[in-house]
Amino acid sequence: MNLQADIGADVRPRGVHGQPEKNPRPLLSVRDMTRTWDGVHGCRDVSFDLHAGEVLCVVGESGSGKSTLLSAVSCQAPLDSGSVWYDTRDQGLIDLSSLSQARLRLLSRTDWGFVRQHARDGLRMQVSAGANIAERLMAVGDRHYGDLRRVAGNWLAKMEIDVGRLDDAPASFSGGMQQRLQIARNLVTHPRLVFMDEPTASLDVSVQARLLDLLRQLVNDLGLAAIVVTHDLAVARLLAHRTLVMRGGAVVESGLTDQILDDPQHPYTQLLVSSILQS
Repeated sequence: MNLQADIGADVRPRGVHGQPEKNPRPLLSVRDMTRTWDGVHGCRDVSFDLHAGEVLCVVGESGSGKSTLLSAVSCQAPLDSGSVWYDTRDQGLIDLSSLSQARLRLLSRTDWGFVRQHARDGLRMQVSAGANIAERLMAVGDRHYGDLRRVAGNWLAKMEIDVGRLDDAPASFSGGMQQRLQIARNLVTHPRLVFMDEPTASLDVSVQARLLDLLRQLVNDLGLAAIVVTHDLAVARLLAHRTLVMRGGAVVESGLTDQILDDPQHPYTQLLVSSILQS
């Protein structure tokens, strides 16, 4: 089967305002992906496309397989079967399983970002805030000390963190500030695709709201594509063009976010939406 031809023939998704994507070829294409850790739990037979500048939310209760899906798609866990294709800058659409570990590491430092639920898991706590941002730049070849500090300071400001805290340790930051620092660390190299695993779940409600506003602004301003795992349908409503609903390792419903949340078709999605409305 000519998978590249098959992918290019897919119907293009539509954005938040119903406008079709400009590029018919997806940035990321997942086909019949299965990943389990015990032969039962995980995700099974998942397929979807993600286009440049598009945000996809994966929702479901704990144990539904959404975090396993994210790990598999981002090559942090091997697939049992299926494939994940990515539109690389130099080779075009390529099966990620064909890339060496060195090439995958380079991809993760340049074209991808990964924002973890607990910011401490995505930061180096023993170095300063500025060093956390600068390290990713150094990994792609930047070495000028003055430029590194300037760019790191600019990103702190963009994340609404006082630039005067550039040399402070992340451990001295609040949880919300640590999460914003982790986001800055990931976005400083201008990746095209960012994976986010429950980015607001560990934060207080008021901090969540501000971070979501900031994320939405960054996604729009930078033209990022993102896959966001969340159990919170409000996050999907605010951020996502499209949503996948998972239950028991399978995708039970997918489509435009507004359609999914306003007119859910699957009984499980209806239950999720009604439970939010009643809470």
